[in-house]
Amino acid sequence: MARKEFISLLESNIWTLDKLADQLKINPAEMTGYPRQQMSILVRLHQGGRAKLKDIARREHVSAPNLCATFRKLERDGLVLRVIDDDDRRNTWYSVTDAGAQLAAQAMTLFRSSVEKMFANISREDEVRLTDALKTMKSVLDNMELNNA
Repeated sequence: MARKEFISLLESNIWTLDKLADQLKINPAEMTGYPRQQMSILVRLHQGGRAKLKDIARREHVSAPNLCATFRKLERDGLVLRVIDDDDRRNTWYSVTDAGAQLAAQAMTLFRSSVEKMFANISREDEVRLTDALKTMKSVLDNMELNNA
């Protein structure tokens, strides 16, 4: 019974988080000049550091050819640096440039500001409860990731 309750709660929370994410959707093109997908990829690359194209494609659930088109635009605009791996020329590494890091930081500031506004009216008690629950969830998911790596 506990497993069914867990799955039901997880499903419910995923839908709730999805609704919250919809409310947070600032049109990045208006704020940064780039579509949401490009900004998402840029921010995640900035946060995660240098990565191979195939790993980014897997993480973003995007085909490598589609991701190449995105990266060509970001590279042309000086936001991303592309380097072919000298040891294995089949691999391409991507990282953000200083300009890309600045734009990613700007996007994250906009996101955090939106989250802050969304939760501005919750009680301190609810904020503490949510924070504790999110810390627990992050810890469990981090452990799962380490054990499945």
